[in-house]
Amino acid sequence: MSDDLHDLSIARLAALLRTRALSPRELTAALLARIAALDPQVNAFITVTAEEAQAGARRAEAEIAAGRYLGPLHGIPFALKDIYDTRGVLTSGHSRICIDRVPDEDATAVRRLREAGGILLGKLATHEFAHGGPSFDLPWPPARNPWNLAHFTGGSSSGPAAAVAAGFAPATLGSDTGGSIRTPACFCGIAGLKPTYGRVSRHGVLPNSFSFDHCGPMARSSEDCAILLQAIAGFDARDPASVERPLPDFRAALGEELAGLRVGVVRHWWEDDLKVGGELAAATDAAIDVLRSLGATIEVVRLRPAQDYHDVKTVIALAELFSIYQDDLVRRPGEFGADFLGRGSLAGCLVAGADYMHAQRVRRAMLEEAHALWTRCDVIVTAGGGPAPRLDSHRTVAFWEKPTLFSPFSVLANPALIVCCGYGANGLPMGAQIGGRPFDEATVLKVGHAYERATGWGARRPALEWGLRWCDLHLPKP
Repeated sequence: MSDDLHDLSIARLAALLRTRALSPRELTAALLARIAALDPQVNAFITVTAEEAQAGARRAEAEIAAGRYLGPLHGIPFALKDIYDTRGVLTSGHSRICIDRVPDEDATAVRRLREAGGILLGKLATHEFAHGGPSFDLPWPPARNPWNLAHFTGGSSSGPAAAVAAGFAPATLGSDTGGSIRTPACFCGIAGLKPTYGRVSRHGVLPNSFSFDHCGPMARSSEDCAILLQAIAGFDARDPASVERPLPDFRAALGEELAGLRVGVVRHWWEDDLKVGGELAAATDAAIDVLRSLGATIEVVRLRPAQDYHDVKTVIALAELFSIYQDDLVRRPGEFGADFLGRGSLAGCLVAGADYMHAQRVRRAMLEEAHALWTRCDVIVTAGGGPAPRLDSHRTVAFWEKPTLFSPFSVLANPALIVCCGYGANGLPMGAQIGGRPFDEATVLKVGHAYERATGWGARRPALEWGLRWCDLHLPKP
């Protein structure tokens, strides 16, 4: 069994752990061995907490054996984007600025995972402070896509996506400001959920944008994302943006039929505003056909152009990013990576107060417009991303050249889920995006789960060769 453990979902592993058909120690040992053998070519991890993980596995095994089973995350190893504070463990933001930063306490989401019985495997690569790109001028190399190591994982939750796809960790947490969970989920063929703004506490997480930062799960499936969300969601007074709302059972509706579900399709975002490649367009159309075959009612709907949302997000987010890192940008700019500087962290100082306030007012109008949409649609579907480009094709200036399909849902603050919707001719994954009403993650996850069961795209796994490092494979640096 241990040879296949890395391929199993959280839901399947939880069933084995609960019945003691599998031990937390066996599972943890298998994943640590896989990380040691394969991560030198993927670079998903910044820090591997092997001793802590082994101790946590022994503790979980004793608790389960004593009849103190805590739930579906008890004994499940997890890993974290390296912007989540972890007590006594380096939290670097993948930056030279925080190269020796060791927090005294866990972020709220981390504490909740531990309380659910989760076992920390380590900290994962990100783009610098969840904003830069796949940079080689930082203390750690960028993560590589397990489906093809010459290709990009997407960002900024690069390590979490790579770790799940490579079978290093069944459960990870990322963050999403303008697509940082959803882009890498598309490129790496996994599920990733940006919850509603305020659903999951950001306390103890290195910030990027106060207005748009979201913390959320990245895992193999919608069901696994539901399990993780159940553990980390909930009000936290230490996060000023946290919202006190009832917490539903996010798995309760999984498996329900989609008959009568109203799906709005925002075609103009990927056909007119930002024309995606033919493979992704065809895969998105096929995904919509699957939802129709499952009983959903499909209606084409229109919102503002994708560029409008992207502009609002960019003005607000860059002003806030500069305000967060202003002192270090002024005192030691040379210690940041070039991509972080070039992607607008310095440009944020050029955003005038009037520009910032105007963008916030336009955002408020966008939120009001979306209310009407949710009276007609239970979810809305649009293209996501993929196949992933090569790492050596990355250009910092591309950040400024066009909008993304992820910014609208960041601005609208609603939940958005990525599900794998197929593979390109080169074998790399693609993802479709499912958005829902604010605080209705349950419906979004239900739709994602139904789609995954109907298609089986998520059953594929990348092939990695044991014992190699990426530099042994003669892959080019960007």
